[in-house]
Amino acid sequence: MSREDELEARIIELETKQAFQDDLLHELNDIVAEQSQTVDRLLREAYELRQVIKNMAPTNIAAQNEETPPPHY
Repeated sequence: MSREDELEARIIELETKQAFQDDLLHELNDIVAEQSQTVDRLLREAYELRQVIKNMAPTNIAAQNEETPPPHY
């Protein structure tokens, strides 16, 4: 194999590797974007749940430290 053939083979190999890496980069970018949207949605849902819990009406159950001891004490 001549020097030119070796160089051409190396260039083709490098171009092939770069094409695969470009495809992988685009795929990973799509995955990161999707995960970012999922994280944003989960943060919104967690915030909404915190608001619901804050706005819940208090129950008629007394706190444990406010309970009177049972009669057998």
